Amino acid sequence: MVKKEEVKQEKDQKGITADKELSKSVHQSAKDQKGITADKDDFSEWFAELMIKADLADYTDVSGCIVFKPSSYEIWQKIQVLVDERFKKLGVRNSYFPLFIPEKYLNKEKEHVEGFSPEVAWVEKAGDTKLGERLAVRPTSETIMYPSYSKWIRSWRDLPLRYNQWNNVVRWEFKHPVPFFRTREFLWNELHTVCATEKESIAEGKMVIDAYNDVTENYMGLYGVYGRKTDREKFAGGVFSEKVHYIMANGKVLEGCPFHHDGQNFAKAYDIKFLDENGKEQYGWQNTYAISTRMLGVMFAIHSDEKGLIIPPKMALNSVVIVPILFENTKDKVLKVCDELVKELKSFNAFVDKRENISVGFKFNEWELKGMPIRIEIGPKDLEKNQVVVVRRDTFKKEFVKISDVKKFVEKSLDEIQRGLFVKSKEIFLSKLADANSLEELKKVIENKKVGLVPLCKQESCEEVLKAETKGAKALWIDNKKVKSEKCIICGKKADYFVYAGKSY
Repeated sequence: MVKKEEVKQEKDQKGITADKELSKSVHQSAKDQKGITADKDDFSEWFAELMIKADLADYTDVSGCIVFKPSSYEIWQKIQVLVDERFKKLGVRNSYFPLFIPEKYLNKEKEHVEGFSPEVAWVEKAGDTKLGERLAVRPTSETIMYPSYSKWIRSWRDLPLRYNQWNNVVRWEFKHPVPFFRTREFLWNELHTVCATEKESIAEGKMVIDAYNDVTENYMGLYGVYGRKTDREKFAGGVFSEKVHYIMANGKVLEGCPFHHDGQNFAKAYDIKFLDENGKEQYGWQNTYAISTRMLGVMFAIHSDEKGLIIPPKMALNSVVIVPILFENTKDKVLKVCDELVKELKSFNAFVDKRENISVGFKFNEWELKGMPIRIEIGPKDLEKNQVVVVRRDTFKKEFVKISDVKKFVEKSLDEIQRGLFVKSKEIFLSKLADANSLEELKKVIENKKVGLVPLCKQESCEEVLKAETKGAKALWIDNKKVKSEKCIICGKKADYFVYAGKSY
């Protein structure tokens, strides 16, 4: 009989081999051709090429773990700054808790540990010495943070407590890894709060999600819909979970920032109690929230195209590249104007690509591939006319602009790009929604690469049948539409709610 550990090792080895083969294929393609060769409809191949050729990340010999290269990691740092600014207004403070979690802590909340146990990586030895107790590599930090919360919280005056940490987590799942979307190690923030009352705790949820949405909508240019999960899909150990959902052009859903309302479940498991204003002992009400590097993948996947990366200007490290067209007899004049433009466009982090060992055409293609929002071209003929050529990455529209008008034109164009990307993502989202009144109709919706709104009951068994019959679609979020006399599309009993069902990453 084959042991479970041997099956896991075999799957892990297959994962390493698959990662290496894909990495080798994509790197070879990068050497042979600079641009993206795969169609966006072939998402896995297209996204793998985008990741490598746009210099975002790379594979490693650890299956499911990637290298975040500076161009993606610096965007992640920008997200951290934006989120922190909003969190501080809500009274959130940053902290850091250990990476390792004693097994006794992890076992305290039964539903929680059962939800994560298949994904937990364990440390059992230090050198050649076996540890007295196994240490989990954190899959999430509730179980290492809450024993401390239990010590620190004594009175209603200590609440609300809102501690956040930016860290990495490890979830050793054995599904096919997809860079940024599903990796065994990823980066995130995890905000863990304790409030004195249920009302205050739930009200807090809206404030935090609004903070996240400000970043994802107004900076990352992403349109999403916020909705509650079914009990089958909620966070392990929580009372309910709500998430923001995004839809790609291929009809697959990407899950974004979550709000998990934990009620008093963890407070009772970890003895997080306080004396209220009347001197009566109460358990705290808890929430958890997160934004992860998955959102980088969401932004790259939704906005980018077959030419390469498209980055919203507010998230771009540099919004403008100036490419000089150089000839020996006019080189100095052209470069002088370029340097003057850099100073004028300083607020957009403009820079000049002065590399002389590669052609102008190669530079154009490279900056399109890497998602530079605006490219300015300037050569001797442009100087004669006192103008430059401005090219937008989102539309490839070229316009001749007087040098004296460049700053105003660039500012206007960047604003149009930013707003346009959000509008486009909303249009894609809405175009992928469809009604389905039966399982057969839902199957057709899924086949047409859309997400279907269906009546469903609360039985988890019905969700399992839905997933099996649709080859992988699931209940994604509960809609606000009220049920009248509709029947569950699986069992035929009275439906409890309408849910959007579809495939996801």
